[in-house]
Amino acid sequence: MSAPLTQSQIDDILALDAEKRFKYLVKEVVSNREIWILTDEHGCVMLNTDEEDGVPVWPNKEFAELWATGEWEECKAEAISLNKWHSRWTYGLEDDELAVVIFPDQSEEGLVISPEELDFELKQQARK
Repeated sequence: MSAPLTQSQIDDILALDAEKRFKYLVKEVVSNREIWILTDEHGCVMLNTDEEDGVPVWPNKEFAELWATGEWEECKAEAISLNKWHSRWTYGLEDDELAVVIFPDQSEEGLVISPEELDFELKQQARK
C-alpha cells in the first residue's frame, strides 16, 4: 500500500490527460499491487456509454473516493489485489463483455479499453 497522496499531488494527477492518467494508473497499480474500484450493495459501480458498459478503475484510494458523491455517495472504495485482478477480474469482465474505464476524471473522461488490454499493459509494466 502506498502513502496517502497530498491534495497537491491529487490536483496535479487529475490535471493529466486521459493517456497520461492511463500510464500513471499502470505504474501505480503494479507498484502498489492493487487496483481500486467503487462498490455498493449491488456490486461494483458501472459506467455506461452508447457503445458499451464498463467498470471504472483507479490507481489509488483517494481518486476512487472522489467519485463517491451524488448518486454514488453510498459507494465505498475497494482495493483488488493485482493477483486477483489477473486471475479473476480480467476473464470475468471479458466473459460479461464489459470494458474497463481507466481512471475517469470528474467529467467522466477516461480511456475505455478491453480487460485484456489492461491486463497486457500491467504485465508489461511488471516486467520493467
